[in-house]
Amino acid sequence: MMKITVVGVGNMGGAIIKGLTNSGIDDLRGMNPTNSRVSKLAEQLNFTLFHTAAEVINDQPDVVILTTPANVTVAVAKQLNGLAPQTVIISAAAGITQRQLKAVLPNNQIATIIPNTPVAVNAGTIGLALPHDGAESAQPVINHVLNQLGDIITVAEDKLDIVGVIGGCGPAFVDVFMDALSDAAVKYGLDRQTAYELIASMVKGSGTLAHDTGKAPAELRDQVTSPAGTTIKGVEALEKHGFRYAIIDAVNRANGGELLGHK
Repeated sequence: MMKITVVGVGNMGGAIIKGLTNSGIDDLRGMNPTNSRVSKLAEQLNFTLFHTAAEVINDQPDVVILTTPANVTVAVAKQLNGLAPQTVIISAAAGITQRQLKAVLPNNQIATIIPNTPVAVNAGTIGLALPHDGAESAQPVINHVLNQLGDIITVAEDKLDIVGVIGGCGPAFVDVFMDALSDAAVKYGLDRQTAYELIASMVKGSGTLAHDTGKAPAELRDQVTSPAGTTIKGVEALEKHGFRYAIIDAVNRANGGELLGHK
């Protein structure tokens, strides 16, 4: 049985624990400063809660997942120096590199990830950079844990930032789109709750179709845009109002760029 400890039980750490619990992994621990919200979550999901790095080291987990805020991650990782060499470290701290973590945890294999909150329902999108040194022994362990939480997209570490923007910020962009669709549905007489259910199902189905077929979005779009039909008229309206440009600009801004067309 694999023993997994999530260090930092905030929104992402809690989401990961929920996802792992859903998948049947019951040998879970969390480490977090004393916090009533986290204590309540530990009771609800039945995981052991530690408050110090010394407790984690004494417990000797197989995997440690770091979901601490980026500005404290290296300091927290340093406190964990003393873990057994076979303990695999998976860091979800944005902007913290494997090199930085390896400097304070030289004996452990370290992977870096950018997950998104749907990991809580085992439908996450997880950007993964495998350990720089190859670490073939660590890869099966890493894949086993992350496969419980959703889809793994393996990339070079320097591509994790843009993976994080698309996978992490993208759900919020989709939520805005869904909210606008619900307003339109209500305008034409559908009650709000039915609109939400309809739209969530549509987005889920569209994503599943794209994922499972591997077809390009444009190809899937063409399959539902009949000549002179209703859908192509709607697509034309999206083009007229710069829908694509708005999405590209949103990604640009979320990735630290300026508004397109502005200096």
